[in-house]
Amino acid sequence: MTTLALVDAGGANLGSVRYALERLGVEARIVRDGDGLRDAGRIILPGVGAAAPAMALLLERGLVAPLRAAKVPLLGICLGMQLLFESSEEGDADCLGLLPGRVRKMVGAPGLRVPHMGWNELERVRDSALLDGVADDASTYFVHGYAAPVTADCIAACTHGERFAAMVQRGVVAGAQFHPERSAAVGARLLSNFLLWKGA
Repeated sequence: MTTLALVDAGGANLGSVRYALERLGVEARIVRDGDGLRDAGRIILPGVGAAAPAMALLLERGLVAPLRAAKVPLLGICLGMQLLFESSEEGDADCLGLLPGRVRKMVGAPGLRVPHMGWNELERVRDSALLDGVADDASTYFVHGYAAPVTADCIAACTHGERFAAMVQRGVVAGAQFHPERSAAVGARLLSNFLLWKGA
């Protein structure tokens, strides 16, 4: 198998994503600078935290340009998915710009808590090999207060007060707003699919 690069963007979920991959029999290489992406066959960008500091760390570590230039399958997880977009309201951050759109703050309501935390049902929007073997009404685990819009790149949506993108894909770039490493069998299936995925 080609080298799987796991980018350290300062997120607390780095270790849990690594262990989830190990459970699938895959040893990921932790990458903390741009040189580490040079021979990567696929890339995972996990993240927990805020967009502006995460982008500042990626820039400081020389990872922004290589991530933008990557031609191999790339999966962003949680904040990592949000960083794939052009910008985020969180800290008014400029992001990687690999997907069009702006990540916006979720709006709470009576009986509707933000951040959105817990299990929620996916709504398949369009077919993708990343969703092979995932039931149309599968539930996954979310923790986030900002969300990406449902655009033409959305392959699965979710609703928490408002409808938002739960999974996106454009070419070799993909993202999951939920945490596959905390989403039991559904999350393991998504990661397995990504490890075989060649993009579209």
